[in-house]
Amino acid sequence: MTSATQPEPLWAPGPDRIAAARITAFQAWAATRFGAPAEGGYPALHRWSVDELDTFWQAVAEWFDVRFTTPYESVLADRSMPGAQWFTGATLNYAEHALRAAEDPARAGDPALLYVDETHEPVPVTWAELRRQVGSLAAELSALGVRPGDRVSGYLPNIPQAAVALLATAAVGGVWTSCAPDFGARSVLDRFQQVEPVVLFTVDGYRYGGKEHDRREAVAELRAELPSLRAVVHIPLLGTPAPDGALDWAALTAADTEPVFEPVAFDHPLWVLYSSGTTGLPKAIVQSQGGILLEHLKQLGLHCDLGPEDRFFWYTSTGWMMWNFLVSGLLTGTTVVLYDGSPGYPDTGAQWRIAERTRATLYGTSAAYVMACRKAEVHPSRDFDLSAVKCVATTGSPLPPDGFRWLHDEVAEDLWIASVSGGTDVCSCFAGAVPTLPVHIGELQAACLGTDLQSWDPSGKPVVGEVGELVVTNPMPSMPIHFWNDPDGSRYRDSYFEMFPGVWRHGDWITITDHGSVIIHGRSDSTLNRQGVRMGSADIYEAVERLPEIKESLVIGLEEPNGGYWMPLFVHLAPGATLDDDLRARIKATIREELSPRHVPDEIIEVPAIPHTLTGKRIEVPVKRLLQGTPLAKAVNPGSVDDIGLLGFYEELARTRG
Repeated sequence: MTSATQPEPLWAPGPDRIAAARITAFQAWAATRFGAPAEGGYPALHRWSVDELDTFWQAVAEWFDVRFTTPYESVLADRSMPGAQWFTGATLNYAEHALRAAEDPARAGDPALLYVDETHEPVPVTWAELRRQVGSLAAELSALGVRPGDRVSGYLPNIPQAAVALLATAAVGGVWTSCAPDFGARSVLDRFQQVEPVVLFTVDGYRYGGKEHDRREAVAELRAELPSLRAVVHIPLLGTPAPDGALDWAALTAADTEPVFEPVAFDHPLWVLYSSGTTGLPKAIVQSQGGILLEHLKQLGLHCDLGPEDRFFWYTSTGWMMWNFLVSGLLTGTTVVLYDGSPGYPDTGAQWRIAERTRATLYGTSAAYVMACRKAEVHPSRDFDLSAVKCVATTGSPLPPDGFRWLHDEVAEDLWIASVSGGTDVCSCFAGAVPTLPVHIGELQAACLGTDLQSWDPSGKPVVGEVGELVVTNPMPSMPIHFWNDPDGSRYRDSYFEMFPGVWRHGDWITITDHGSVIIHGRSDSTLNRQGVRMGSADIYEAVERLPEIKESLVIGLEEPNGGYWMPLFVHLAPGATLDDDLRARIKATIREELSPRHVPDEIIEVPAIPHTLTGKRIEVPVKRLLQGTPLAKAVNPGSVDDIGLLGFYEELARTRG
């Protein structure tokens, strides 16, 4: 990943595929209706979308036939960041659009959802049934006194009931927020106590890795520590009776009630998402009904090329923004696949089996899962019928070049590989999938429509072909309307706009290539900086984890008081491997040859495992703080880490280094 140019693409769409893509039809229509460029393909369309931002988003709203209960007065009344004012005066409802396919009698019996658990047997929920359940539950929420702006929470796995609860909440104008049940009670309370929910939907437990996990004690703790709750709804996933005072899910969703959709302002809150919260309380990020509706229609309907004939599967949990993004697949009339279970049970190839059984056309996963499959020598195309899969998408971390090659070789040569990058902060992608562009190894295809993505040097000058800060210089509709409990907006401004006022700085190092693609190098707030040269941690992980002995790695760069710089590489070894002089030498040689001598670590240290956030991201910044001598209690929020015990190693290492 050292070169910004890849002259030969790994894959390019054929003329038929380009002609059939929805983004091609959109461009031709927008050229006639709004003066978009008819020629020049995607690059010309993207340039128009950022130069004529108001017109572009008006075109998106018209193309997808967004139903405004009250029409808008202006598309973008105020372009400032933060604080952009979108579609002023308009009212609408997100849930109405998510259930629109159910209005078509020809589609009412088609599956809106396909639910899969660890048995890997898909269970359909039809559009008509989804609409009926949402209508019934929305009426019950109203009867419980839930009003527009009230928060409704879910302690739920990725099951149909979670999607129904989200849509019913949105239908009445409530504000949804969720955590996965593998989060401990303290982690959930760190999130939910900030927003004071009035209703809690919860399971009695969940199944993962072939085992049942009882969560009734955690649920009791949530009920005791959330005094704002007016009602708790029990979903008996493990078959236990509802606890005292809890309502039964089946009773609330039994009626045949036509849903009533509360018209709310375009910028009315839809849901609250949370940052990883590794240093202090998680940020409670609020996004709007209208902003998410338009951004997700654009992203899913144009970039992901999804429509009524598609099946959309992304491995995720309700504690990650990708779950919200997945449910939004309903906006395009697509069948959404919900998988609740371990990504690798009963074997590493599990996700491919689900893609096969559900006939998924777009299958999304993590880069880490792709690399795990490569290491485990999984052969998807040999062992599974993946003929329906048109696109495999990855996110969570940059997909290494070997991951691109493996997908191409082991899934299909004619495979659209979409490595995408965005964030919880916008619940969308800044760069990624474009169905009409070629795919280059190690690169995201392009910046997304309406997103003026740039790479800036420290002085705020745009650069091409070299590493810089990922910035977005114009507003996106799904940017947060605010953070919860941030009355003066200072925490919001400090998070994104402190380095370059008025410009969104995301905290990633990127390169924009001369052919418009994007390379992600890792987080800029855990930057490796040797002798003034900035390096991305992702480049080192990609090189090191190619070695069969290395299960996972973590690299930290530490500025020392004497002006020195210490860069250790921590390695979690594969079973049976030993960190001897030979392996150390091979690790260093691999990094030197594939990256540069500057990337070679000062020390290679074996660790029992690599710590992650609850959403699976390596914890770099808190480990750096621990190594700098910051006490554990101040360096990290314990509830945000998958295994807090792992951090004791780094705390002890800091002590011994003195």
